[in-house]
Amino acid sequence: MKAAHLLALALSTALPGLAQAPSPDVLKQAALEMAEGRAKFTQIMVDSIFSFSELGYQEFETAAYVTGLLEKEGFRIQKGCAGLPTCFVAEWGSGAPVIGLMADIDGLPETSQKPGVAYHAPLIPNGPGHGEGHNAGQAVNVTAAVIAKQLMQRYNLKGTLRVYPGVAEELLGSRTYMVNAGLFKDVDVMLSSHISTGFNTAHGFPSGSGLVSTQFTFHGQSAHGAGSPWRGRSALDAVELMNTGWNFRREHLRPEHRSHYVIVHGGDQPNVVPPIATVWYFFREWDYERIRELHAIGAKIARAAADMTDTTMTERVLGAAWPGHYNKPLAEALYANIRKVGMPAWSDKDQQLARAAQKMMKSEVNGLPTDGGKLIDAGAEGRTGGGSDDIAEVSWNVPTVVLRYPGNIPGMIGHHWSSGISMATPIAHKGATAGAKAHALTVIDLLTKPELLTAAKDYFRKQTASTKWQSLIPTDTKPPVHFNKEKMERAAPELKKLRYDPSRYSTYLEQLGITYPTVQE
Repeated sequence: MKAAHLLALALSTALPGLAQAPSPDVLKQAALEMAEGRAKFTQIMVDSIFSFSELGYQEFETAAYVTGLLEKEGFRIQKGCAGLPTCFVAEWGSGAPVIGLMADIDGLPETSQKPGVAYHAPLIPNGPGHGEGHNAGQAVNVTAAVIAKQLMQRYNLKGTLRVYPGVAEELLGSRTYMVNAGLFKDVDVMLSSHISTGFNTAHGFPSGSGLVSTQFTFHGQSAHGAGSPWRGRSALDAVELMNTGWNFRREHLRPEHRSHYVIVHGGDQPNVVPPIATVWYFFREWDYERIRELHAIGAKIARAAADMTDTTMTERVLGAAWPGHYNKPLAEALYANIRKVGMPAWSDKDQQLARAAQKMMKSEVNGLPTDGGKLIDAGAEGRTGGGSDDIAEVSWNVPTVVLRYPGNIPGMIGHHWSSGISMATPIAHKGATAGAKAHALTVIDLLTKPELLTAAKDYFRKQTASTKWQSLIPTDTKPPVHFNKEKMERAAPELKKLRYDPSRYSTYLEQLGITYPTVQE
């Protein structure tokens, strides 16, 4: 009560009649307290989006929910942007600086998991879930945006806030289309957020690999598999020959590359020569030219497979991303705010769940981290992994930084049901509130310290002086918004039963009747 009284006194004395803004430090203290006051709002968002469990391009419930909340807060809403039905731009304010906040909204197939349960317990067997933790990102950003909007409104601070989704990020499926549609052309900086086990950020290049996601479809001729197979031309044979050729070529590719594929259609039944077959490839490398070269090798092998089988081949590029290059001045400002916020205070129950999950996964049993975050120099770290994220596309078009906020348990597997264990529990709730604080403080820095914006733009000019972003997706390509439609339609009846109702239950754990934590089968 004493701290709140002193804050109110500082606000009133710093600004008689609230005609001008108080100092950045006073604004930041206000933002920290407002984020704590909105912890329930943040928790409801985390739990609600977890319960939607929508796959990429099918995030209709999530998009409607997020835009509905922002519209109530006075944000102007644009829907269906860049040819993506679940894309939106939510805007408030006017003039410069234009500050974007972006976070992913999609889940993953076959990662359904009961929250707070430290063993495999799907809500829907083989159903969709948030096995990456994307359900918390919009809670971070919306909470931060609403706090910033209220302070801007209260003290007549000039600037524009924009909230964007990362649609189908697991498919690298939206940001290139959004860049090509011009959605960021007037944005000054982008603050992105992504779930993590720690509390940190990074700058420099390369942050993650880049890739092309593409499908090769072979067209042959059907025939009776026993009666007249010589009259057929097997599209599946072409797929298998392409995969064989690619796997032989791997020996002669750079060790840094990553490539992987799945056969998404291989025919309908064994006694019919498959007239159509499709294989889906990810080609990953560490710069634009090498990504293009790797993709070209794949396309050459696909054409050769078609020639060998007397079939034809068509290609559809689905998604793409460059390796990320994140802005050093923005990262330094964000990191200072991460340090100011500090790690959440984990409870004994939080730690009990984490240790039980780590034991179950045969990982190091050390619980949730309690130490402060890190400021990572991506260039100094080296190329340590093959993962990609299409927020990198934004990073080459707008000064960008990514907040890695706590909420997941160390030792879980990415893109796996284990990474959903904590994502609708107090661990994710506290982590999202901490992340919202860090972003809100950074927005205040950008609104009150013009030298930060200048430094960020100077860094970006040097970053792009000799390297100009080019789309790895043909600019006339339409997003594959049909993806995951049938899967979500099959899961919809069960998901509807599981939708979180915050008017009746304090938390999703309560609605599901889960004792927190549940650590033994």
